[in-house]
Amino acid sequence: MVGERFMDRWVYPFAAIVGQDELKLALLVNVVDPGVGGVLVRGEKGTGKSTAVRAVAQLLPEQEVVAGCPYGCDPGDISSMCEQCRASVEAGEELEVAKRRVRVVELPVGASEDRLVGTIDMEAALTKGQVRFMPGILAAANRQILYVDEVNLLDDHLVDSLLDAAAMGVNTVERENVSVAHPARFTLVGTMNPEEGELRPQLLDRFGLCVQVKGLEDPDMRAEVVRRRLEFEKAPGRFIRRWAKATTQLKRQVARARRLLPRVSPSPRAVERAVEICLGLGVDGHRGDITTIKCARVLAALDGRKVAEVGDVERAAVLALPHRLRRRPMMEMDFDIAEKIARL
Repeated sequence: MVGERFMDRWVYPFAAIVGQDELKLALLVNVVDPGVGGVLVRGEKGTGKSTAVRAVAQLLPEQEVVAGCPYGCDPGDISSMCEQCRASVEAGEELEVAKRRVRVVELPVGASEDRLVGTIDMEAALTKGQVRFMPGILAAANRQILYVDEVNLLDDHLVDSLLDAAAMGVNTVERENVSVAHPARFTLVGTMNPEEGELRPQLLDRFGLCVQVKGLEDPDMRAEVVRRRLEFEKAPGRFIRRWAKATTQLKRQVARARRLLPRVSPSPRAVERAVEICLGLGVDGHRGDITTIKCARVLAALDGRKVAEVGDVERAAVLALPHRLRRRPMMEMDFDIAEKIARL
């Protein structure tokens, strides 16, 4: 509904964000296909990172969920259900269905491992033989957007758990000889200010895409940011209505791309070009090649095409490879790689 409140706050429209084109594109790619692996957003404070993340959730349609399920299981996909929902389906029970908006689940910087992955009541397990699991943030994030601000300030073992769940689509908690697993498929968005510390290269590589944001340098664009923000704060409902048409167009584009994506394939030359670029830029391993192709397929889907071509691969590489280039310690990432790609 136009002008609605979301999470008890007015949310700035995604379509009204000035500039930051790579950030917006990376977010769109990930909400169309969370399998791309999330996006790491690097940049100084006050550049619209949080605004963009919270706004992109409004572009997604309502979800059908199993009513009462702590993981919000999809009633139409038994393969992704938790054990309890799957058992109910296999027993011939009819699941009660509800609807919900896609929301942004935030992970606080000071969160503990138990808060993130959930906890097992070991006393009940050892004395009564009952497995009681208290879900954590990863359970709440299933089929949602998981937003981790200042991800570089999290303990490495928490980032490991987070990225493992993002890659596998499952969160597994093991204590002593007791193990619990539940679905944890989410769109991962991490933000960081590099002045406050870097992520280890092994963790950087686990993010699908990486973009750099900074304050706009064009005076007219900066002035437009100020004008729109002031207008939004003065009358948020009216401002959202003014951008309703552009928002609806984006919603339709995302919905169409999600439907089309399963039928999108890369051309043989596109695959060759992805490999050529990764080898030419000195990218280690194969994750960069695969992510570039995944991203290229989404770009084609967003354009309404069933074949990802070389141009899609070159656009995708700008998002998928900056954090995977070989670099010396303390050296800034190379986000200006489009020209290098063109020369390869």
